[in-house]
Amino acid sequence: MKKFFVSGRTELAGNHTDHQNGRILAAAIDLGVTARVEANGAGVMRVRSEGHEPFEVRTNHLSIRTQEFGTPKSLVRGVAANFDALGLKIGGFDAEVTSTLPVGAGLSSSAAFSVLIGRILSELYNDGKVEPIVIARAAQQAENRYFGKPCGLMSQLVCAMGHTVYADFKTRLIEPIQADFSAMGLTLCLTDTGGSHAGLSTSYARIPADMVYIANLFDKGVLGDVDPEEFRSKGWDPANRPVRRAMHFFDENERVPQMRDALKAGDGETYMRLMNESGRSSEELLNNIITSASGDTKLAQGLEKSAQLLRGKGAWRVHGGGFGGCVQALMPSEYFPAYKAAMEEDFGAGSCREIRLA
Repeated sequence: MKKFFVSGRTELAGNHTDHQNGRILAAAIDLGVTARVEANGAGVMRVRSEGHEPFEVRTNHLSIRTQEFGTPKSLVRGVAANFDALGLKIGGFDAEVTSTLPVGAGLSSSAAFSVLIGRILSELYNDGKVEPIVIARAAQQAENRYFGKPCGLMSQLVCAMGHTVYADFKTRLIEPIQADFSAMGLTLCLTDTGGSHAGLSTSYARIPADMVYIANLFDKGVLGDVDPEEFRSKGWDPANRPVRRAMHFFDENERVPQMRDALKAGDGETYMRLMNESGRSSEELLNNIITSASGDTKLAQGLEKSAQLLRGKGAWRVHGGGFGGCVQALMPSEYFPAYKAAMEEDFGAGSCREIRLA
């Protein structure tokens, strides 16, 4: 029996830039998914996972099933299908999966699980030689086509790499980064505000759709291929939602390498200033805090509470996709106990947790 572990990830910079061939900065964390696995000769991939009904997928039944959208089963089928399409070997296995990733915390549990399946197929049937970027792309395709989530490559890439990564998806640069907030005397944390994730698929999908709409006006497929100065030279109406989201993309895309450089230099003050700029851009331009579909304001309340507690001391921003997600905060470590206590008073015991980078 073989044991596998794949980290979850925390997004540090590049909010909704990856699906537009933009830049991202993200880190693997010390929480993740673990599997104990044995190969079988049955041509069936069987998965037993804590908190889920056991399921199986036959290796010769790999077509898309829309009724499986949003399920772990779809991810197993999708990763195997992508391996098969690439000419890689696939085969049956029995897996017992456990996870330390809290549900709904925005730590990419679906990406970690997809990468886990890729790792299993690589190790059992391809001598462990499938490159992390290949596994990441297979996992992304599984999420896009089989799971029904129009995500970029950031989460899968970081889960597959297993450390902090700066990536520019336009130039295909992938740079491992040495990152240690604790060495700067800082604590990174996430607070799950408890907002509902129900009915958010349309809100998530509308963000890349709005950005692509603007890119198409320049005869481009994604904003990463649009010249920023040409975009800024136009007389846009800032009340227009796709325009605001494009403005966010170009500002955020320029901010990511600045945050990378501050992180590499151990410059916590500059990093926190830029992190706050990123958070304001997501709130005011990207508008991924409150959705009219649910009217859920818990994430907005978490951001406002963080502003009250950390203004002039630390940084706070929406984490990941947004809407029903988490608040990410960074602060001098001496402030963390009081911040945690105050956030948990509003959002419940255990809602705020320190995040350690892998």
